[in-house]
This record gives sequence, C-alpha cells and structure tokens, in this order.
Amino acid sequence: MASVEKLPMLAEGYAKLTAELKALREERPLIVDAIEEARAHGDLSENAEYHAAKERQGQVEATISDLEDKISRAQIIDPTTLSGDRIVFGATVTLLDDADKPVRYQIVGQAEADAKIGRISYNSPLGRALIGRRVEDEIEVTVPSGDRFYVVEKIEFI
Repeated sequence: MASVEKLPMLAEGYAKLTAELKALREERPLIVDAIEEARAHGDLSENAEYHAAKERQGQVEATISDLEDKISRAQIIDPTTLSGDRIVFGATVTLLDDADKPVRYQIVGQAEADAKIGRISYNSPLGRALIGRRVEDEIEVTVPSGDRFYVVEKIEFI
C-alpha cells in the first residue's frame, strides 16, 4: 500500500485552503439551483445555461476533491519553532546574487508560493537547491532565463 505523502505548509497557507474549500462548499447549492432552473427551460440538448451550470458543477467538485486531499495531507509547520544552521522548509533565506545584490526568500509550500512577495516553493528549482544548504554555501540554479549563482548570506526562522 502506498504511503500518503505529507504536504508541508505554513498555517497561513492552510487557512487559505480551508477558506477556499468553505467558499466552494457554499457554492454547491447555488449550482444545483442553476441546474434546476436551466432544466426547467426545456430541451437540454440546446440549453447553454444547463451545460454551463453542469460544467461549473464538475469544476467545483474536482476542486473540492483536490482541496480536501491537500488539507487531509497537510503538515502545518511554524517557522518560529525551527532552528539550526541548515535551510529547511519555512526558513527565510537571504542570498547574494552574482552582482552581490541581496535577495530574500521564504521556503513555503506550493499553495503559498508567490515569488513577487519573496515566497518560493520547496519544489521550485531554487527551493530544491536551497534545502539543506548552510551560510556561505554557493548555489547554482538553472532557470528558464539561464543559470543563476547565489551565495547564502543568512538563514532566519521568523
């Protein structure tokens, strides 16, 4: 029997997933009402409203199933309880790029990743390259725009 892989995430990411799940569950009865209303309009073979409502129902049910799976496998990690000299999930890392310009990232779960605000997934190329590294380690990452070189300047658990 296959083991269930845990999904590490911050409490904030868990709250976001549960809120999204709650909203979709609340949408379910509205979709059923829309299907009933469209069905009352007659011939289903040429009823665009009916087909759109059924399609939306399928999308919502698939998303609910996906969210329930992620939530059931969630492993909530509080970075403030972590310590050590190696980069792990939840760590906030300051790197120096090849121009000695500092960049700062927090290693988070896939659902929480947003590079624009400095959150990268532990599964991203840079995230995978950072896990297990220490201060002053040099890192080379191949990204779509080419190879990038970094030096780990600081590791924080905030």
